[in-house]
Amino acid sequence: MQAGNEFERVSRLDLAFAGFLSQRTALQAAEKNRFNMLLITLAQRQRQGHTCIEINPQERALLLASGLVCDVIQADIQEYPLIIEDNRLYLQRYWFYENRLAQQITQLDVNDYSINSLEPLLDRHFPKLTDDIDWQRRVAECACRQALTIITGGPGTGKTTTISKILAVLQELAENPLLIALAAPTGKAAMRLQEAIAQNADLLNCPQTVKQSIPQTAVTLHRLLGAKPPSPYFNHHAGNPLIYDVVVVDEASMVDLALMSKLCDALKPGARLILLGDKDQLNSVESGAVLADLIDALPGNTVELTQSHRFNDEIKTLADVINKQDDKTAWSILSVNGATLGVLAPKQVLPFILAQRQRYVQLVSSGAAYSEIYREFSRFQVLCSNRHGANAALMINQLVEQNLFGYVQNSAKNSWYSGCPVMVTQNQLALHLYNGDIGICLPDREQNGQLMVYFQRPDGAVKKILPARMPTCETVFAMTIHKAQGSEFDDVLIVLPPVTNPVLSKELIYTAITRARKTIKIATDQSVFSAAVNNKVGRMTGLKAKLMK
Repeated sequence: MQAGNEFERVSRLDLAFAGFLSQRTALQAAEKNRFNMLLITLAQRQRQGHTCIEINPQERALLLASGLVCDVIQADIQEYPLIIEDNRLYLQRYWFYENRLAQQITQLDVNDYSINSLEPLLDRHFPKLTDDIDWQRRVAECACRQALTIITGGPGTGKTTTISKILAVLQELAENPLLIALAAPTGKAAMRLQEAIAQNADLLNCPQTVKQSIPQTAVTLHRLLGAKPPSPYFNHHAGNPLIYDVVVVDEASMVDLALMSKLCDALKPGARLILLGDKDQLNSVESGAVLADLIDALPGNTVELTQSHRFNDEIKTLADVINKQDDKTAWSILSVNGATLGVLAPKQVLPFILAQRQRYVQLVSSGAAYSEIYREFSRFQVLCSNRHGANAALMINQLVEQNLFGYVQNSAKNSWYSGCPVMVTQNQLALHLYNGDIGICLPDREQNGQLMVYFQRPDGAVKKILPARMPTCETVFAMTIHKAQGSEFDDVLIVLPPVTNPVLSKELIYTAITRARKTIKIATDQSVFSAAVNNKVGRMTGLKAKLMK
């Protein structure tokens, strides 16, 4: 077994975890082996995003006999590293987060607001143009009457337009101006939310004072809660809640179980929580499938927006058939090779990328303004299913750097050149840089050509950082599809590996497709593409069951 291989089914950490606990049981050898295998499976599944595993009655009896596992009906749960609830086995901390979140959501769900004179406000912000149901108006009514509202829908279905109107309605209903927080899991997603709210503010049909009461700044969830690295704790919690009356979270599908629990814990009594997200996208990188579980368990708190206002028909049709796992129709749509969609052969990938990046290289070489360089770079992106291996992000980044700039990458990001685009991979609170932020290394005319890394801020301002001060980062001519969540590009090239692997799924392909506004090219073999589209990822959790009790 090779360490670091992202496809290995059992890691050394899984084995060490299981061995550590197995040695501390009083079980006999044969039973200890069975116990050890259950723990290996639990550790492995949690790395894959599951919060628990399913067990049968015989496994339940074995686990309880180990002395390290307790049933939730027992009193001293905190003394045990492993918890059983119904037919599910958890590590204690994941059971705690799941149970705590279920309690928090249940409490939110019972907080209803009695409101008079809502219809005139809704008529003004959501005028009735047809006899069809206006789902944007419906979700606004839900948000006014309930403490928890979930708005789901694909890209371009009007989620951020709707939330702008909802915030205006809530402010007009309030006796005193509401304190509102806008947040997202990543810096990129927060920037996009902030830009969308700013663009929609001037279009609102309400007094100027109401427009001014809607916040113009969005932050990451970690910043909102007051992260205290390297600890897992935050400044804001149940004992020191947030001051906000309304908290809006965009890209909620990316929020994992632990972070969502900590967010709900930090809400002050009476606060509203509004979650926006696409239920069909990839789940969070860490454990849980929180948004999907909440949508399934709480239909009364959920409204789905379906009409897309952004994509052209071809991209929307492709996304829809992939969502339905109709791989044959999806491949036939791609194979037409028109102006919007198409398939590339492996030998075409590098030439296609280099052609797409020629204008970027020209702008860098001519010393163009940073805003123009950044806009051109952000127009096109290569999205890979994997970080390591053939046709993966690291390999493509190395090839593109070498061919565009003659730079040969070494094992660490410790060399810089003009035109080098990087993605931050580790939060650096002191510099206000967050995982997922993208910067471009360019000469600074004000510093005699000293190389600096430029970052575009949500308000249009530019932040410059010396390369030596940069947190951990990596070249980003290509990025993984997971890293692209919360981003959009005009033109996208999706590159899949030459053979199938466990990362490939319907959700991954759908997420990649919906990052593009104008054109999509995909480099893959039909068999690999079909296997991915037909692989639907499901996560084992107990949150939905807890909420539906």
